[in-house]
Amino acid sequence: MTAFTRALRHQPARRIAAAGVVAAGALLLSACSSDSTGMSGMNHGSSKSSASATTAAKAGAFNHADVTFAQSMIPHHQQAVEMAQLTAGRASDSEIKDIAAKIEKAQDPEIKTMTGWLHSWGKPTAMGDMPGMDMGDGMMSDKDMKELKAMKGTEFDKMFAQMMIDHHNGAIAMARTEQKSGKNADAKTMADGIVTGQSAEVKQLQSILDRL
Repeated sequence: MTAFTRALRHQPARRIAAAGVVAAGALLLSACSSDSTGMSGMNHGSSKSSASATTAAKAGAFNHADVTFAQSMIPHHQQAVEMAQLTAGRASDSEIKDIAAKIEKAQDPEIKTMTGWLHSWGKPTAMGDMPGMDMGDGMMSDKDMKELKAMKGTEFDKMFAQMMIDHHNGAIAMARTEQKSGKNADAKTMADGIVTGQSAEVKQLQSILDRL
């Protein structure tokens, strides 16, 4: 048998082997492509999960007590800020003016913070008419506010001090309820600050009232 004949006999085997290599390569490419697509899908799903987790973390765990605390404290703070603003042109005592400035500086940002919580929780920022808001929580009636606006000098200082003591005591009671029943860490921290800060201001206001 010549060398040429032997070469012809081995040629089909070479072709089969080559075809096998090509097929294996195609399968490998297909597998890689499939893996890449699968990983891409997995990453996409992971991104969605991360986004959901971020949203949940931003909102924070909360319960009904947290919502009630924020919804009730917003109008409570708003009235305190309104009362503090009335000192301009009416108050004569320097300590009353200082406390009013502190109240406005502290409570206005807290109103914005609590509004943000309610938005992130998907809850309304108001509780409607909120029955009971004029009873037991230190909120002043329209009549009270009109009387305070009509006062000036020492009379204003006395009425402001007494009204703010009552107002603060109402806020402290609301904050203590949040401390006991709330779940949201930020809301409970704010409640702690209200109890501490406004309790100190109540003592200061009472001291002012005693000397006027």
